[in-house]
Amino acid sequence: MNLCSRCYHDLRITQEASVQKSPNLKPKTSFESALASIETVPQNKANTRCLRCNKKVGLMGFNCGSTFCGDHRYPENHQCEFDFRGEGRDAIGKANPKVKGEKVKRF
Repeated sequence: MNLCSRCYHDLRITQEASVQKSPNLKPKTSFESALASIETVPQNKANTRCLRCNKKVGLMGFNCGSTFCGDHRYPENHQCEFDFRGEGRDAIGKANPKVKGEKVKRF
């Protein structure tokens, strides 16, 4: 699908959320989900050069809103503004809600 790690992570989260929201539906196979994600992600065929180094990438470019070569496919290399640490904190906070018990009554 030629996505950078950030975009792939976002895609996986949205797919998992859609499966969790509709438990009555059977989960899609990986092939079906790949086809669905390819249909929803528009491909810009005119842009065949890396946005960062202007290197020709052809079919091997990675798409993260823009096209990147193999050297700049990671978010650290093309300056993605995604906050991985904050996203992790939010996910941990949602997965582990704060539990507060009642006070112990003494006799």
